[in-house]
Amino acid sequence: CFPCPQEGCPMMGHYADRFPAKWKRVNQKYFLNTAADPPFATWRQKIFIKLSGAKKMRGDINLVFHDTEGNTKEYEIASGVLSQDQVYTKYLDVEINPKNTKKIEFLWNKAIFTLLWARLGAETVSIIHGEDGHR
Repeated sequence: CFPCPQEGCPMMGHYADRFPAKWKRVNQKYFLNTAADPPFATWRQKIFIKLSGAKKMRGDINLVFHDTEGNTKEYEIASGVLSQDQVYTKYLDVEINPKNTKKIEFLWNKAIFTLLWARLGAETVSIIHGEDGHR
């Protein structure tokens, strides 16, 4: 169900009543993403990250999603040898509603053996929300 059609993904569960075409289709496929915490909903998001800085380095890239109520969830995007000339792409089922997202924090953790002066940063971070197709 990614990317979702214009009217949104036909969802089961907590938000099933919000799908506008729920009574208009026959043999419709429905999708159910669940999270560990109430209300158990997740939102499919496609992440693109382009790095800048050192040419190659060992470590991992994480994104931390913050919502307007102070909740946070951290997700690993890539791990291992990271390169500034590569775009890292990943699908996530995020437990933070995109409509309530306050900020998204980029974290880069370098491996123990990486040189102290070596630096990596995010040149771009793009997120496509599966529910509505917006970045």
